[in-house]
Amino acid sequence: MYAVIKTGGKQYRVSPGDLMVVEKLAGEPGSAVAFGEVLMVGEGDAVVVGAPTVAGASVSATLIETRKGEKIKIFKKIRRQGYRRTGGHRQHETALRVTGITGADGKEIKWDGKVELITKGELDARARGLDYISPAAQAEAYAASKIQTPRKAAVAKPAKAKAAAKVAPEVAATEAKAAVPKASPPKSAPVKAATPKAAPAKAAAKPTAEKKKAAAPKKAAAPKKDKSAK
Repeated sequence: MYAVIKTGGKQYRVSPGDLMVVEKLAGEPGSAVAFGEVLMVGEGDAVVVGAPTVAGASVSATLIETRKGEKIKIFKKIRRQGYRRTGGHRQHETALRVTGITGADGKEIKWDGKVELITKGELDARARGLDYISPAAQAEAYAASKIQTPRKAAVAKPAKAKAAAKVAPEVAATEAKAAVPKASPPKSAPVKAATPKAAPAKAAAKPTAEKKKAAAPKKAAAPKKDKSAK
């Protein structure tokens, strides 16, 4: 059995067990979703077409995840003006697993499989051989890091106190050394200056030398010989 449903302004042909991606729907992962706008229901050669919908028909599904789709590039250009702009967009979308279809006659066909809430990001990580961390786990880790920040600050305080305790004895020792008065050297007896006495002796010696110079008679000049007496 298959059905054609309408959601988000688009039409989808679905069967029990199909994985479908539609426009963003409200709901949490694992919640049940029902589509009442069924345009057509078919089983083999029997086809029921609605006008515009099939009365009593519905399609049930399970929501797997709501995510962002592939990025599309938007390029704008105005020729001869040097105008070029490149942008991007990622549309929100919801992934669903179809679990059952109910026809117009009340006949219901269900899917016997188990719905696994494995996200596309986890599948991509497995394909690349990487470890996957869910957004919920990332949010929890971020919240835990915020809570632990005061603990780190509290642990750092005793370390500062220990450092201050180590520095305190050294500071006290230096202050004690600075406070102890220095012993002044013993005062020696004043030494009498001998230079003043030597100065008068020299001064007294100078007059005696002058007296000797004054007492010494000058030598008389020899008489000049008279050349005429010859």
